[in-house]
Parts: sequence; C-alpha cells; structure tokens
Amino acid sequence: MELDYWQEQVMKVEGNLCLRSGRQVGKSTIISVKAAEYAANTPKKTIMVIASVERQSYLLFEKILAYLHDNYKDKIKAGKDRPTKHTIRLKNGSVIHSLPTGQSGYGIRGYTIDLLIADEAAFIPDDVWTAVTPMIAVTRGNVWLLSTPFGKRGYFYDSFNDKSYTTFHVSSEDCPRKNEEFLARERERMSKVQYAQEYLGEFVDELMQFFPTELIKSRMLINPDTDRLILGDRILGIDVARKGGDETVLLSLAMKKKRLYMYDLDITKNTMLTETTRRILLAEENNNFKRIYIDDGGLGVGVFDQLLEEDRTKRKIVAINNASRALDRDKKRKKKILKEDLYTNLLRLMEHKDIDLFDNDALFFSLQSIQCEYKEDGTLKIFGKYSHITEALIRAAWYVKDKSLNIWIY
Repeated sequence: MELDYWQEQVMKVEGNLCLRSGRQVGKSTIISVKAAEYAANTPKKTIMVIASVERQSYLLFEKILAYLHDNYKDKIKAGKDRPTKHTIRLKNGSVIHSLPTGQSGYGIRGYTIDLLIADEAAFIPDDVWTAVTPMIAVTRGNVWLLSTPFGKRGYFYDSFNDKSYTTFHVSSEDCPRKNEEFLARERERMSKVQYAQEYLGEFVDELMQFFPTELIKSRMLINPDTDRLILGDRILGIDVARKGGDETVLLSLAMKKKRLYMYDLDITKNTMLTETTRRILLAEENNNFKRIYIDDGGLGVGVFDQLLEEDRTKRKIVAINNASRALDRDKKRKKKILKEDLYTNLLRLMEHKDIDLFDNDALFFSLQSIQCEYKEDGTLKIFGKYSHITEALIRAAWYVKDKSLNIWIY
C-alpha cells in the first residue's frame, strides 16, 4: 500500500493518537492498517473499536478484518472462533472487538483493553468516556481517536489539545487523491464555516446544534420493544439512500388527538430502488397510511415514480423536495416548503411536547448531529452528518401541516 506522508507518520506513532481531518482523506484506512498490524504482531492484546452507532463502528472493524485477511490470513482463527460481526480472534491470543457506545456506554462496560480506537470520536457523548476510559486504566493502554470535528467542545476537542496525544490535522484539500471539481462544487454549495468543518477539518464555533441534546432526550419516551402500538392516523416518512451513501429509512408515526407518536423504524442498507418500493408497499399493506412522504430528489424520484403507478399509494404519496417548490397535480407551483420549514416544524412539536419518539440510539445521534448557522443573507443553513433518519422524521411530522398545502396529492 502506498501511503501519504502523514499516514507514514501515523504508522510510527507510539502512545495516544488524535487525528482530525476533512472527509475522505484516508484516516479510517490508515488506522485500520495500524490496528491490524498491532494486533497481528503483538500477542495477547485486546483492542476495542467503538463509535456512537453500530454502522460506524462496523465500517472501521470491517476494514481491519479485510487487511488481516489480505496480509495475515493464517493468523486469523477459524471454526467456532472464526470472525463475527463484533469480534476477530487471532492465533497469537490477540482479539479485536467492535461495539457501538450508545448514549451512555453502558453496553461496553466491563472490558479490560490494551487499545481503544474511537471512530468519529467527536460525535461520541461525553457520558460515554466516563464508562470507557477505566477500561484502559489497569493495562495503561493507549487511545486512538479519529474524527471530523463537531464544534469546539467535548472529549475529542479536549484530547486534540492534550499534550499526551500525538496529533494530526489533515485537510481534504491536502489529500493527493482529492477531486478538485468535487471540492469546488462543495465550496459553492456550502457556507464557508460548514466547508471549514467538513472538508478542512477545522474546529469552528459558528455552527449550532439544531435540536438541543436535553430536548431530544426529553422526547424519547417510547420503548419500541414493550410499549403498545398507538392507534390513529398513520403516516410514513421516507428518506431514500443516496448513491453509495446512507441507509434507506422508513419511519412511521401515528397521530391521535393532535399528538404524534412514533411506532416503527425500518433502516436498510444497500437496497435497490425496486426493493425499497416493495418494502414501502408492504408497509402500506400492513398500516393503511393516511399519507406517505418522500424526498423525490436524487434516487428518491425513482421510488416516487413507481409509487405513483400503484393504485394503493398513488393517492397517498406526497413528494417534498426541500430544495425546490412543491408542485400540485397540474404541475403548478404551490407554497414553497423550505428545509427550514420542515426542521422548524419538528423542533416546535418537540418543544411543545406534541411528539413522542423511540428511545433509540440511532435516532438520538441522527437528531444530535443536525447543525445550523445563519448565513450572511440571514437565511438558516441546516445540515447533518447522520441526517437520514431525521430526514424521514421531518417528513412524517409534516402531516400536522399538510392539510393546508395540497401538494402532490392525487
């Protein structure tokens, strides 16, 4: 593997390591190589890979396994000790675990480890670090943190300014494999502050968290495993995965006496558009939704067009593309629905206690990741790193406003 200069320096680091960067510079690649080499060449060590949600922790874990398979296949245990989704055991006695932290780190307590690796560490709540740092106390183990920044706060920010860590700062613009045209488009699309955080890897103060953490926690009142199903008007919000990107999300709400209750969350990865359509039709068959909301931008338009051809959904499907004006059945421009309108509606529902949500880690981190800033012209810019679940939620929650709009209803 041909390494960039900074990646070569990362491989030489001994002790604590903190790496902040822009997107797509190769940080997870080099950390996976470094972790795999450490495990393969250092006997009887325990390594823990963590991230706020399972999907993120597994991405890095998967890269570690792939490198071991390509370079140290004979050292990987087989049979009953073969690799699983969460554990890799090596013949030299070393073991690599991968677990999501959740909101508190409760599920990863009790381990004693020699190396802790935290992917997207800036998004891991401070409460988690209280749970995980004792795991390396006895072994005097090391901590490797990698992340894009998330404001000037939290454990990741403090660690980058801690002299006990060897630190690296890598901008997407410094990456020799950068796509100049893509970065130019992103600079045009984003505000300067947003671009500085996401691609230059800068700690910035100007961005705000749109949904306050305590407000999110106060509305997560429903246990999806035990609480009874709420009856009432049923609504489905859909966010279709971008090409090569996020999962597709189907999120269901029920409305009873002007209150919204979440009752289902379906997240799938790497699904074809025809499979997404099939899942929506099955959900419709089981729920008889009053409305089905979808973002018809990008790949979503393919699913939207298919649902318009189905008798069961053609009178229920509502396209809300927050990048443009909504259209009525005659293709005439109607009331403009801004992204700000969708997000502010959900915020208002949460503040007025008019919506109850699942107590679910993935939903929590999606809502918490949403950031905003006021641009020079006074408009509000809203974006999020894990926004796909929230995007489905804001559309389903729009049902409280829908009756006055008449958008894409056939």
